[in-house]
Amino acid sequence: MITSLLVANRGEIACRVFRTCRELGIATVAVHSDADADALHVREADAAVRLPGAAPSDTYLRGELIVKAAQAAGADAVHPGYGFLSENADFARSVIDAGLTWVGPPPEAIEAMASKTRAKELMGIAPLGEVGESDLPVLVKAASGGGGRGMRVVRELKALDEELAAARAEAASAFGDGEVFVEPYLEGGRHVEVQIMADAHGTVWALGTRDCSLQRRHQKVIEEAPAPGLGPGLAAELDELAVRAARATGYRGAGTVEFLVAGGRAHFLEMNTRLQVEHPVTEAVFGVDLVALQLQVAEGEPLPAERPEPRGHAVEARLYAEDPASGWAPQTGTLHRLEVPQGVRLDTGYASGDTIGVHYDAMLAKAVAHAPTRAEAVRRLAGALERTVVHGPVTNRDLLVRSLRHPEFTAGGTDTGFYDRNLPELTSRETDPYAPLAAALADAHGRSRFGGWRNLPSQDQVKRYRTEPDGTEHEARYRHTREGLAADGVRVVSASRELVVLEVAGVRRKFAVSAYGDGDRVYVGGASGGVTLTALPRFTDPSEQTAPGSLLAPMPGTVVRVAEGLTEGSPVTAGQPLLWLEAMKMEHRVTAPASGTLTALHAAPGRQVEVGALLAVVDVADADVADAVTEEKPA
Repeated sequence: MITSLLVANRGEIACRVFRTCRELGIATVAVHSDADADALHVREADAAVRLPGAAPSDTYLRGELIVKAAQAAGADAVHPGYGFLSENADFARSVIDAGLTWVGPPPEAIEAMASKTRAKELMGIAPLGEVGESDLPVLVKAASGGGGRGMRVVRELKALDEELAAARAEAASAFGDGEVFVEPYLEGGRHVEVQIMADAHGTVWALGTRDCSLQRRHQKVIEEAPAPGLGPGLAAELDELAVRAARATGYRGAGTVEFLVAGGRAHFLEMNTRLQVEHPVTEAVFGVDLVALQLQVAEGEPLPAERPEPRGHAVEARLYAEDPASGWAPQTGTLHRLEVPQGVRLDTGYASGDTIGVHYDAMLAKAVAHAPTRAEAVRRLAGALERTVVHGPVTNRDLLVRSLRHPEFTAGGTDTGFYDRNLPELTSRETDPYAPLAAALADAHGRSRFGGWRNLPSQDQVKRYRTEPDGTEHEARYRHTREGLAADGVRVVSASRELVVLEVAGVRRKFAVSAYGDGDRVYVGGASGGVTLTALPRFTDPSEQTAPGSLLAPMPGTVVRVAEGLTEGSPVTAGQPLLWLEAMKMEHRVTAPASGTLTALHAAPGRQVEVGALLAVVDVADADVADAVTEEKPA
């Protein structure tokens, strides 16, 4: 039996596996890069082993170091999690050859299915060879790994070579394998998958369908089980195809067979020979612990002959540190506070006070709701996310709430083009007009020595704020009176440093206020969500102004390459790619915001930049200071 388990991964999935291990009485071992030395998964493990370095290629992708770590810590089994080396057959063999238990499918099954090109060959599907105009649009896809990395939609033939190069670079960085292939891109399809679980005794379960159609950059955002609106015939067909794929490879353990459903037909995409990020929705519906079943199968135990019966509906939303309105740009910084209401499951690799860095995926957490019906599960999750407290970098929390309440989603059966059609509507900025006033009143109370006022002037006091991340400025006016604080158009019921109650048109509204640092970053939460504010000084410092035409880094990251032949003095056109940044395992193309002349270039391959760093200067007529425009080729 397994007595001590090393998880060859980090963050949320490591914490998830550790939770099951604690319930089963199995000791846990973490591995960590230098950047993750104080990460939550390290704090939760019974023991931890350092992997020197920070980049995935130096740490979590070094299979030989992970095997040595398991041996050094006395672990007798290795769980790969997802991503990194989870679908690497050579790594699985090295674990087995070291005399350790591999919690995953046989290496031969990984080889047969983990490479998408070989998996398609096994299923009788050939990738495209020479691509012509009649083949467009096409999808460039990494042969290994998942999570949307190394994927590009190509709609113009002239862009194919550039997108192939970008996909290869991204795939090599994320998975250690730069192999890519090209396949037809089907518009308007639904991404539907089937969870399988198999043992070494001939039993294969198909644990129903999941719909993962709501995606950005080919990476899933909201998932649910079962997939709505398929009909019993198509659902049964998908189950049968998934079981057939598992039996064809002698599969053992947890895996997922993915399909694109379009026109009432299922098209095989790939088989993921690992646990999926979205596995909790299947666990909720079938009442199982998939990690516990993985461990049971790895120990050679049989599964029950009959699979458990499904119950109800489950929906999962991924909370990312990113700005959907700015090209999904990843965000970094201190996560001051993360709290999710009771009634939903939260899987996370972060806790309040942790730092979100640049080296790894931007996902903070997964929130999962389960209920007897789909409508109830969706409503429960939307309500919980709306009340979730997230103080720190910009996140996609508001996008998730609006997505779950969008009529197209609530009707069921939306396709992978959901965000292409609806993103402007879903990311429109709506600042509660009373949030800046609540922040100002809380600040005024906090600055009072005794919580009251004496001999105070009656004229208006003015406090200026900027909403984040859109940069809109707001002015809050209030005054001190002998009865307390007052403002026009509202009645100040009460005000403290952490809670302000206003009466607006006869309705009392509560605002929770939290300030960090020197009080310049303020979070105001109300019944309809939260607002992030930056307190502005009364007067602007001229030294902080930036020259017109300056391109500022919109995110922290590493410059991976600069456009060929680009030098100071080069003419540039609006939308022209200038350089590429890698941040949080994704590659972001930085383009010129307008046509003009490049008068300064401060970026060079390998240079690490922080948010707001000056990358380049474009001399154009009537130029403004602008964040660099970043693009992820839209699907």
